[in-house]
Amino acid sequence: MTSVSSPLAGRAIGLSAVPDPVFSGAMVGPGTAIDPVREASDAVSPVDGIIVSLHPHAFVVVDDQGHGVLTHLGIDTVQLNGEGFELLVNKGDTVRRGQSVVRWDPAAVEAAGKSPVCPVVALEATAESLSELVEDGDVKAGDALFGWK
Repeated sequence: MTSVSSPLAGRAIGLSAVPDPVFSGAMVGPGTAIDPVREASDAVSPVDGIIVSLHPHAFVVVDDQGHGVLTHLGIDTVQLNGEGFELLVNKGDTVRRGQSVVRWDPAAVEAAGKSPVCPVVALEATAESLSELVEDGDVKAGDALFGWK
């Protein structure tokens, strides 16, 4: 089983609370979401693996079991064109759980009129394949969010 940890500090709110129908409807996949602490911070890798997709506002890490985990930094943040985001790794890099991937400022995202809520999604998974899903309460970067069978 893969354990997926939080890429950010904040409050777990669950996907259904994400202000975007694609994420809240779990169309991308099951998972949870973090309402991040409003301070500049690094989003870290939720698993050990390889960065297979990397954008200022989102990244996907695939672990050694082929599980892809999407971390999406805010909602509609692609519209910021990378402004306020700093990539700390490259596509194709091998990363460890907890390693910094993107530096960003959720308060600046909010000031730009976007939601800083961050979906953390198990790609190509079913809700039944996840266990111990955290959908409420405070989390620190590195805390367990869910297990993936």
